[in-house]
Order: sequence, then C-alpha cells, then structure tokens
Amino acid sequence: MKNNKPVLIVLGEPNSVFIEILSKFFNTKLKNNNFKYPIILIGSRDLIKAQNKFLKRKLDFENLDLGNLDIKNLKKKIYLINVDYKFKKPFEEISTKSRHYINNCFKKALYFLNSNKSKILINGPISKHHFLEKKYPGITEYIFDKSKIKLTQNPVMLIFNKKLSVSPITTHISLKNVNKGLSIKKIVSNVNAINKFYEKYLNKKPNIAVLGLNPHCETKSNINEENQVIEPAIRKLKQMKIKIKGPYSTDTFFLKNNLEKFNSVIGMYHDQVLTPFKTLYEFNASNITLGLPFLRITVDHGPNYKMLGKNQSNTKSLENIFQLIDSIR
Repeated sequence: MKNNKPVLIVLGEPNSVFIEILSKFFNTKLKNNNFKYPIILIGSRDLIKAQNKFLKRKLDFENLDLGNLDIKNLKKKIYLINVDYKFKKPFEEISTKSRHYINNCFKKALYFLNSNKSKILINGPISKHHFLEKKYPGITEYIFDKSKIKLTQNPVMLIFNKKLSVSPITTHISLKNVNKGLSIKKIVSNVNAINKFYEKYLNKKPNIAVLGLNPHCETKSNINEENQVIEPAIRKLKQMKIKIKGPYSTDTFFLKNNLEKFNSVIGMYHDQVLTPFKTLYEFNASNITLGLPFLRITVDHGPNYKMLGKNQSNTKSLENIFQLIDSIR
C-alpha cells in the first residue's frame, strides 16, 4: 500500500473531545513532524483554533483549496479543508445544529474516497442520536450507504486490536430483533470480509471463533438459531478454506486460554462482543468498517461530552488507529 494518497480525517461532532485528542496526538506521539504520509483534516478551521485556544494547545496545518488540489504534490504534513460552522462558544451542547456541518464534512471526504484519491478515512466521534435521526442504525451504515461502490452486501463492523478483534453480525438494533437479523448468507458474507481484511492488510490468515446466540448455545424453543443458521454458516465457511470454529457459549468463551487461540471473534449482537472486549482492552481499539473499497476507521468512543474542555482525554484509541495505518501502508 505504498503511495502518496492522503489519510482523511473528518472531525465529526464539533462538541466532542476529538480536536483535543488530535492536538495531543500530533504534538506528542508525532512530534517533530514525523509524518509518513499526507494527512487532510476536514472540518472547521475556526473551531480548531477556538477549542485549542481554550485548551491552550495548538494544531498546525496548511490550508487546502479543494478546487486546485493536486494529490501527487502533497507533502507529508497536515492539511485542512475548511468546512464552515457557526458557533458562539468553543464548546456547546450537542444538538441537531451540527447535522448539516457533519454531513458536509462527509460529503467532501466521500468525494476523495469515491474518486480513489484516498483509501483511508478516519472520522471523529459523532452523536448518532442527533446526527442520524433514526435513518441509519449507526455511522457504519451511513458511510456504507453514501459510498458509490460496495464490495459486500452489508457493512461489517470490526472492533480491532492487534491482539484480538471482535465483530457483531447485527449492530445497533434492539435485542428483540437480533434473531430476525441473522442469516446464513449474512454470517458468511461478514466473516469472508473479515478474513479478506486480515489477508490483504495484515498478511495473515486469521483463526476465527463464532459465538452462539442462546445461553449455552441451546434452547427448548422450536427455533434454534445455532442449528438452523450459525452451524450451517460455519460449515459453508470451512468449505471456503476459512479457519473458523464454533459456535461457542459466550459465558465462558472470553477466558485467557480461549483468546490465545483466536485472532477474531464473531458475535451475533453488539454488546455480546463489545462488552467483554472493552473490559479487556478498554479503548485500546479502533472501529473499522469493512465491505468498502476503502478503509473507514474511527475512535472507539463517543463525543464524551462530560470531558469537554478538561484537557484529560486519552489518545489511546487514535494511537491504535495510526499504528494500524502505519502497518498496512
């Protein structure tokens, strides 16, 4: 993946800790301008300046004109494409006021991605409640829908840490609807996308574990998802030469001896895998969307409104993102 294509960073929700995290990261972890590729921020120039003035921090960048942009001549430094955003104070309450601004940021980013001018998108945290208006389950699905080209039929959420990754087959839906969102086709498609990600970007064939849906992978009901959906999907994936085992019962799976055997764990619903994963790794992870011709990665935390302006936010998730990017370029 050696090229001069820039890494794009959409700033996301303006009333979040992301600008603070970016400023900390670029001035500590990447000090002395130790950049390996061009980085293009997409967001409000005035907001960056106002929040950093409040926090007594800085974030140096060069302004870019989208109309006269030549990707080949970009240097290994930070650039900014400005998107106007009106605000009165550096930090305000999160509301639907930012919806138009965030959407414009993504539009500019998707222009680069859909025209193959960039292959990696990082976005800051976004309030799903205020931005999506129930039109999409999450940002994963929003970006997947906005992209012109899809490599799979469904977006795949992969929470990635170099030791272990987890992925839910269904994402932000109610528990009562999880069984309706499962199918052999969807499990096969998702797992195949994860397997390709490991092979293409990490140069390894992963060992994948699949969790069951019901307690202890069994139920007295006539409908047994393990027998009817999960096990047939696993058999099909084995026929595709994918290294996969299961279904495993969730209550005992996340023990040390089990985790040492696998690179990735597939769950049937969001909190089934996200809760134990975050207990083990906290925010030392990144959220990757698979199924697109580019990588979309975001920090594994929300806007964190309670921490606004306190200068205490952790950069660990962003560090994890750049470690991954450095390893695959």
